[in-house]
Amino acid sequence: MAASPPALPAITGHPLPPISILLINPNSTPSMTTACLASLAPTLPASVSVTGFTAPRPAPSAIEGHLDGVLSAADCIRALLPYLHDEAEQDAARAGSAARTPKYDAFLVACFSAHPLIAALREEVAGPVVGIMEAALYASRMLGGRLGVVATGARSVMMHEDAIRGYGLAGHSVGAEGTGMGVLELETLERGEVERRMCDAAERLVGRGADCVCLGCAGMVGMRERVGKRVGEGVQVVEGVGVGVQFLVGLVREGLRTGKGGVYASAGEGRGRRGQGWV
Repeated sequence: MAASPPALPAITGHPLPPISILLINPNSTPSMTTACLASLAPTLPASVSVTGFTAPRPAPSAIEGHLDGVLSAADCIRALLPYLHDEAEQDAARAGSAARTPKYDAFLVACFSAHPLIAALREEVAGPVVGIMEAALYASRMLGGRLGVVATGARSVMMHEDAIRGYGLAGHSVGAEGTGMGVLELETLERGEVERRMCDAAERLVGRGADCVCLGCAGMVGMRERVGKRVGEGVQVVEGVGVGVQFLVGLVREGLRTGKGGVYASAGEGRGRRGQGWV
C-alpha cells in the first residue's frame, strides 16, 4: 500500500467586515440593472452587498456607440455625486476637498465597453472601479490562451475589437462575433431566438480558436449556462458582471484603492484649484 503524501499546511478564513459595492448601469433602462443584480445572487458572499444605480434620463436607453458612451458618462457622473459621498461632504467634493467619506467601497460599471465613465469615476473616487468588459477580458486571459467576445451589432464588434487592442490583449484574442441584435432586443426578442443567435456566435468564436468566450453585453446576464452547454465544457464562458464583483471584493479585501499619483489624480481637487464649485 502506497504511503500517504505528507500533510500540507492550510488555513481557514474568518468573518470579515462588510463590503458595499455600487453597480452602475450607465444606460437608462432599469430592467437591465435589475437583471444584473439578480444574476449575482447565487455567488454573492454574505458579507457583500451590491446596490444598483440606473442612469437617469436623458441618458441613452442603450449604449451602442461612442456618442451614447459620452452622453451616458456625463449624465451618470452628475447624478452619482450624492451617492458617492455622504451628504455633508458633497460641497467639499464639489470644491475639491480630499477629505471624503465614501458611501461605497468599490464600483462596477455594468457596460461591456471601454466606457468613459470608468476613467471618470477613477478620478472622482478612491475605491477601486472596474468595468465589466475589462473584468471579463482579464479573467479570460488568466483562464485560457485565446479569448473571443459575443457582441450585439456590427458596430459593437468593431468597438470591442478596438477596446481589446486598447487593453493590450489583441495577441490573445480571436476577435468578436456579432449576433445582429441591438442591446434592447436582448430583452424584447423571443428568448429562444436570443439564445440561438448568441450560441451561434459563440460557436463561431470557438471555431476561430477561442477557449474563453466573453458575453459582450450586460443584457446577456443569465445566458452563461445556455451558451456553455452549446460550446462544451472545454470552453469557459465568462460573464463580466459576476466576475467584476468578485474582482472588486478581492481588491477591497487586499486594501487596494485607485492610485491617485498619476492619471487618476483627483478631479475634485482640480476643480477646487480653478475655483469651480460645480460638476
